[in-house]
Amino acid sequence: MKLWQKDKASLAAVETFTVGKDREMDAFLAPFDVLGSMAHITMLQSIGLLEKEELTVLKAELKNIYQEIQEGNFTLEEGVEDIHSQVELLLTRRLGEVGKKIHSGRSRNDQVLVDLKLFLRHELQLMVEEVQALFTLLQSKSEEYKHQLMPGYTHLQIAMPSSFGLWFGAYAESLVDDLTMLQGAYRVVNKNPLGSAAGYGSSFPLDRELTTSLLGFDTLNYNVVYAQMGRGKTEKLVAFALAGIASTIAKMAMDACLFMNQNFGFISFPDELTTGSSIMPHKKNPDVWELIRSHGNKIQALPNEIAMMITNLPSGYHRDLQLLKENLFPAFQTLKDCIRMSRLMLENIRIKDHILDDEKYQYLFSVEVVNNFVLQGTPFREAYKKVGLDIENGTFSPEKEVKHTHAGSIGNLCTAQIKAQMDAVVKGFPFEKVEQAIAALLK
Repeated sequence: MKLWQKDKASLAAVETFTVGKDREMDAFLAPFDVLGSMAHITMLQSIGLLEKEELTVLKAELKNIYQEIQEGNFTLEEGVEDIHSQVELLLTRRLGEVGKKIHSGRSRNDQVLVDLKLFLRHELQLMVEEVQALFTLLQSKSEEYKHQLMPGYTHLQIAMPSSFGLWFGAYAESLVDDLTMLQGAYRVVNKNPLGSAAGYGSSFPLDRELTTSLLGFDTLNYNVVYAQMGRGKTEKLVAFALAGIASTIAKMAMDACLFMNQNFGFISFPDELTTGSSIMPHKKNPDVWELIRSHGNKIQALPNEIAMMITNLPSGYHRDLQLLKENLFPAFQTLKDCIRMSRLMLENIRIKDHILDDEKYQYLFSVEVVNNFVLQGTPFREAYKKVGLDIENGTFSPEKEVKHTHAGSIGNLCTAQIKAQMDAVVKGFPFEKVEQAIAALLK
C-alpha cells in the first residue's frame, strides 16, 4: 500500500531502487511518527476536522502502537511502503474508517520532517548525556593525576613540561565547546515544521502553534517553504555537531596510541583491553583506540558527505533527501559506542611514574631556566641566548621544579571553572520542557 498510489503499479525495478534502505531507516522514526500523529489529530479535533469521540479512540490506539514500538513488537509489514503507511494501516484495520482521517491537513513531506526533528532532538539529548559522562570521568582523572608530570610536545619534538592533569583536562574542556556547537544544532532541530504540508501550506485553518506546544518545540519553522528547505540543512548542522565530538575523541585516541608505544611508554592498559598478534607473543595492540580514531575520523567526514548530497538542490522536496538518513542515523550509535569505549579504557588507564626522570627529557626545562633568569632581572633575550649556548656547549643544568600557577596551567587546572562552563551549556538545553510535553501527550 502506498499513500500516493493511483492506478498504475510502479515497475518492480523502479520501486526497489527508489525505496532503497528507507524501510530499514524508518525503524528509527517509528515512535516519533506516532507522537507527531498524536499531536496532529489533537489539533485536527480543535479545528473541527475530528469529533471528540474520534480523537479519543484514535489517541488510545496510537498509544497502544507506541507501546508496541517501545516493547519491540512493531514491524513494517511486507508490501507496506513506509512507517507512516504502517501506522495508518494499523489504525484503519483496528478502528475502521476513522483511521483514514489522521492524514487530513498534512503531507508525507511534513510528516517526515516532524519525525526527523523529533528523532534528532531525542538523539541529541542522549548524546549530551554520553558526553557529560565522559566529561566527568576526564575531570576526575585530571584531578587524580594533576601532579603527574609528562613531556609536552610541539612538532612532535620535546617542548615543555606538561602533566596528565593538563592532558585529561584539555579533553574535558574540549567537550564543553563540542556541546556548545551541539546546542546550536539542537536549537535548529527544535523548531516545528508540522503544518507546512508539501511545502506550501494548507487551505485548512491549521493551528500550528498548538502542535508546537504539544510536541515541546521551542518555536515554529514559520515559512512553509523554508520548513522544507530546512531538510538537509538541519542534518548537515547536526552532522557538524557530531563531528566536533568525534574530532575530540579521535585526537584523544591518537594520543593514547602514541603514549602506549614503547618509545613513549607513558600509559598502559590491562591485557584484556588490548589485543595480541598471531605471530608476535609480546604484542599488546591498542585496537580499541585505533577503531575509535577511525570511527571518529569517519564521522568527521559526515558533514561533507551531506553537504555534497544537498548541493544545488532548489527549494521544494526532492527524493535525494531520503538518502541522508542512511548516512546520518547510524552515526549516532557509532559515536555513542566510541564515547562509551573511551570511558572503559580511561577508567582502566595506568600512568607511569617519574617519566621526566629520564635524561632525554632534561631540555623540557629550558624555558623554566630562562624564566628563572628573567625573574632575577636578566632581559629575556639575553637569558634565552645564555641557555641556548649552555645547551650547545653541553653545560646546561636543568632546574626540574615546575612552578606554573596561572589559570589553566599545571599548578592551576581550573577544574571547577571548566565544570561551571559545562553546567551552563547543559542547562541551556530545554530537556525538561520537552520531556514534560511528551509525557503529557502520552498521558
